[in-house]
This record gives sequence, structure tokens and C-alpha cells, in this order.
Amino acid sequence: MQQVATEPGGEELSLAERAYRAIRDRLVMLEIRPGAPINEEQLAQSLGVGRTPVREALKRLQYERMITTYPRRGTFATDVNITDLAHISEVRQELEPLAAAQAARRATAADRATLTGLRRELDGAGSSGRDPAELMHLDLQVHRAVYAATHNPYLEDTLVRHDNLATRIWCLFVDRLSDMAGHVEEHGPLIEAIVAGDPDTAARLARSHVEGFEQAIRAAI
Repeated sequence: MQQVATEPGGEELSLAERAYRAIRDRLVMLEIRPGAPINEEQLAQSLGVGRTPVREALKRLQYERMITTYPRRGTFATDVNITDLAHISEVRQELEPLAAAQAARRATAADRATLTGLRRELDGAGSSGRDPAELMHLDLQVHRAVYAATHNPYLEDTLVRHDNLATRIWCLFVDRLSDMAGHVEEHGPLIEAIVAGDPDTAARLARSHVEGFEQAIRAAI
């Protein structure tokens, strides 16, 4: 996976932050499979960084429930447990509408430009021949852009963590989902409401999206 070297605004990222984002997204997309051992040296080599940034990244990922460490056994990617879906959805059903509404109120011109660009990418996502991994990356980009537009770092961090965990569940069942592209394209009206500064519509669409996600996963089990 290509390393992220800078923030959208051009700010350089620390080695630990680069390592964290790269490893996080490999875990989210199940490129590191659930239950797989985590090898610090191999990760450091693949990312082109030292072991210290990797170690710092793994500490954060353990806190975020993406990896777990067992005494005398080592460190592993956490299992994806479908029983976690209800707990994750419970949080997201309350906070996703809040984030969407706040984004509609607080989005800067730069935020709106980013979201408008993503809105264009969503057009015809289902007919563009994109594979599931590409669609999931686009879904993650949209969610993270919305969270960033809230300009509330505590809300953003909380929702990024829960969206990451939800996406791992999604990846696990992707082969059984009938309309993945449609789920991703649902973000179009949500983005339009945020860009238009309509918090009530944005909140309603965000809640509907989370509820639809849970229903789709449960139907696929």
C-alpha cells in the first residue's frame, strides 16, 4: 500500500503516523487477515521505516481494538466478530448523524471542495467496473472527509475508529453482499446535504445509511 506522506493541506506526517495509517488500513481492508500474527520487522521493511515507528503505531492500534497481544504468544490482528456489529452500530447510529449535521454547519470551503470531488467519484461507481476493494477505499474516504469536516477532533477520532471496525466486518462478508456499489453511492445525497449546509437532511441520511449497513450485513450472514 502506498504510504501517505502528507496531509491534504501539505503538512508532513511523522514516521509513526505514516506507519500507523498504513498498518491501520491494511488491517481495515483485511490485507492483514484476522488472527494473523503481526511481525514488527516485516512491517518496518515493507513500509520503509524503522521498528520504533512501527512499535508506536501498534500501540495505538491495540487501543483501537485492531490488534491484540498475548503473553508469550505474540501480537495478532484481532478477529472479526459479527457479535460486535450491534455494539458498533449502536455507537454509529447516534454519532454519525451528529457528525453529518456538524459537518453541514462547519465545513470550510476546502472541506466542501474535498467532498464535492468525492461526490463526482461516486457518480456511476456501480457501473465503472470498480472492484470491491476500490469501492471500500472510496467509502472510507467519504466517511473520513465527513468526520474531518466536523472540526471536532474527539468526534472525528471516535467515528474513524468505529468506521474502521465496521469496514472490517463489511470486508469479511463482501462476497455475499448483493449491492455494495449501491451502498457506497448512497453517500451522494449525504454529501450534497453537507455541501448545501443542510444539517437536518444530512443527519437523517447518515442515520439511514448506518441502519441500512447493519441490515445488509445481517441479511448476508
